[in-house]
Amino acid sequence: MPSSEKYHQILDAMEKLLKSSDVRTISVTDIAKEAGIGKGSIYYYFSSKNDILEQLIQRNYKKTIENAYKLASQQELSPFERMTSLFLLCQEASMELSRTESSDFWESQENALIHQKYIQYMIASLSPVLTEIIRQGIEQGVIGCKDPSSLAEIVILVFTTELDNILAPKSTEEIRDTLSAFMELLENGAHIQKGRLRPIGDYFS
Repeated sequence: MPSSEKYHQILDAMEKLLKSSDVRTISVTDIAKEAGIGKGSIYYYFSSKNDILEQLIQRNYKKTIENAYKLASQQELSPFERMTSLFLLCQEASMELSRTESSDFWESQENALIHQKYIQYMIASLSPVLTEIIRQGIEQGVIGCKDPSSLAEIVILVFTTELDNILAPKSTEEIRDTLSAFMELLENGAHIQKGRLRPIGDYFS
């Protein structure tokens, strides 16, 4: 990710505009004006408005992804300990959406596009981490799965979509029930001994 001051200036301008405008109505000209730079300068760093939005999401969740990759390297932990930590990171990322300092950016607009890109980014970034954890479990004989990468993608998709709670809004109890049912399916489908995965209720306590 570029470290140029102007690069971050553009992202800051986009973030500020999202506090008062729907992303669909924001133009590259608007972003340039807010950033106090020429429109042509934006295209030096970004290919489009869509690219700016994606890079903004990546910047906001960079720390979460870095922590996930650190987790993936901790071979001394069991697959289930690492899996639990990864799920907690997913929950932490979703909670970030509703924290006071970023509430305007994410919640003032009930904008499905922003949340869709957030989910896509989390799936692309976290699925490889979970894939390695599942492979470790397969090698140790505690997880049974023929296609760890596909299973990882499904798991991250379900967790991020449910915890994001924007595309299909539910109460906390409904989210807990859905994820509990999903964890039971995961245990049965991946031949995981019951009780090895942390109960979903613990994530909401």
